Amino acid sequence: MLQQELQQLVEELSNDFFQRPFVHTARFNPRLRTTGGRYFLQSHDIEINPKMLAAFGQDELVGIIKHELCHYHLHIQKRGYKHQDPEFKYLLQKVGGLRHCQVIDGMQNTPKQLHKYICSACSQTYVRKRRINTTRYVCGKCKGKLKKL
Repeated sequence: MLQQELQQLVEELSNDFFQRPFVHTARFNPRLRTTGGRYFLQSHDIEINPKMLAAFGQDELVGIIKHELCHYHLHIQKRGYKHQDPEFKYLLQKVGGLRHCQVIDGMQNTPKQLHKYICSACSQTYVRKRRINTTRYVCGKCKGKLKKL
């Protein structure tokens, strides 16, 4: 699917399900990783993750577009456009949009590696996100030497 086809699809869905025109830009953004799409409050543009179309097909893409169009139309009308707003939830259910998109394997944010240290004197354990220099730092409890686990 090309950018022009996406733009045309978004405009058609907007007219069919919302009875309102979509007059801004819809585009694919291949850099999106953990989300199906996003709506920009300032420019009113919509970006869609092309990997969702490749992985899950046209139906998933239509559900994502409906979700983003709910944000778009409610924001333009100065109504509750956020996920927790009742107006958003009602409109999303009414048009049949997706609340959450499916997860592509390997695309979700993985937790960072944690570094574990133990004191050789008192066996106090430490868990850190960042590595520390064990020759420079000592145990905060007994000033003993640290070893990486």
